[in-house]
Amino acid sequence: MATLIGDVVDSRVTGDRDELHGRLGKAVDAANQELSPLTPLRITVGDEFQGAFATVGAAIHAALWLRVELLPDADLRHGIGWGGVGVLEDEPRVEDGPGWWAARKAIDEVKEMGDRAGFRRVRTRYGRADDRSGPGPDAINAALMCRDQLLGVGDPRTVRLLRGMLAGRSQRDLAAEEGISASAVSQRARNDGLVVLLAADALLKEVA
Repeated sequence: MATLIGDVVDSRVTGDRDELHGRLGKAVDAANQELSPLTPLRITVGDEFQGAFATVGAAIHAALWLRVELLPDADLRHGIGWGGVGVLEDEPRVEDGPGWWAARKAIDEVKEMGDRAGFRRVRTRYGRADDRSGPGPDAINAALMCRDQLLGVGDPRTVRLLRGMLAGRSQRDLAAEEGISASAVSQRARNDGLVVLLAADALLKEVA
């Protein structure tokens, strides 16, 4: 099982924490509707949330989807883990096990990398509990670092366009909403790397 732990970056310095918490809750609820996690995403303590997916690729896609929902006003970081999961209690649901430990370690590594020069845009990391099972982490983390870097340099319009494209909306509809031409949307999609982000997301979603 692919576990996902996320939280809001620098939430303690956010001006309106109640508003931020509300937005996060709406994003989590929408992700549960759109992405069908095995264990529904839920906010646990403060601004931290967690859920579980059938594949690492599905969890990777969820991390991107959720980030784009909150950007540009707030950003999220995620730790993704692969490993066994046990249910300690059903109501309320409490899970534990190596899969969750791997996700916790991964998000802790993201926080540590954020303090290093040149790695401050890294927001996502993957780890597995057992070297003998689950997708290998090295190539996946290389792709995730590049994805985070590319997403981290986008301006608000770029983020809005990416959000729309992830939802399958046409460039014509997005152009009308932004008040620009369809060709301008196409040019921005190429120049700002949105085409690459979408292609990478499609490939990463196939990771078992």
